[in-house]
Amino acid sequence: MKELRVKIDRGLEAFLAFLMGFMILNVLWQVFSRYVMGAPSSFTEELARYLLIWIGLLGAAYASGKGLHLAMNLFHDKLSDKAKVRLEIILEVLIIIFSFSFLIVGGIRLVYLTFYLGQISAALEMPLGFVYLIIPISGVFFIFYSIDNIRIKRSEKSAN
Repeated sequence: MKELRVKIDRGLEAFLAFLMGFMILNVLWQVFSRYVMGAPSSFTEELARYLLIWIGLLGAAYASGKGLHLAMNLFHDKLSDKAKVRLEIILEVLIIIFSFSFLIVGGIRLVYLTFYLGQISAALEMPLGFVYLIIPISGVFFIFYSIDNIRIKRSEKSAN
């Protein structure tokens, strides 16, 4: 499982770096076309918005997997080691429930609905379902990382 996590981490890192680079080029083109050429590109603002959505959701899943997300340690620091592990496992289970309920199930419904209704973006003229597809995809990553974190916590707990 550790090898799979390393591969997923590397894949997400590379994909996020690609998206960031692409967004930077997109915004640079927008600035160049607006101020140098005097004719702003019509699609770059919308593309930057959609790239930011993808970067934000995938980046949140990646940060969660790396343990870089925001956390309140008020109660955590006052607990015994055994209680800390239990609390961390409970929190991971809550993340799994939230991710499944809202990100995966709700995201799939949103994607289906936007494809079904034929909603298309204004400037890019592409189906909005492709933009919203990142919601259930990021939910899968959140769940993967939470399950792996529970596995790690249990192995640490049994080692102590």
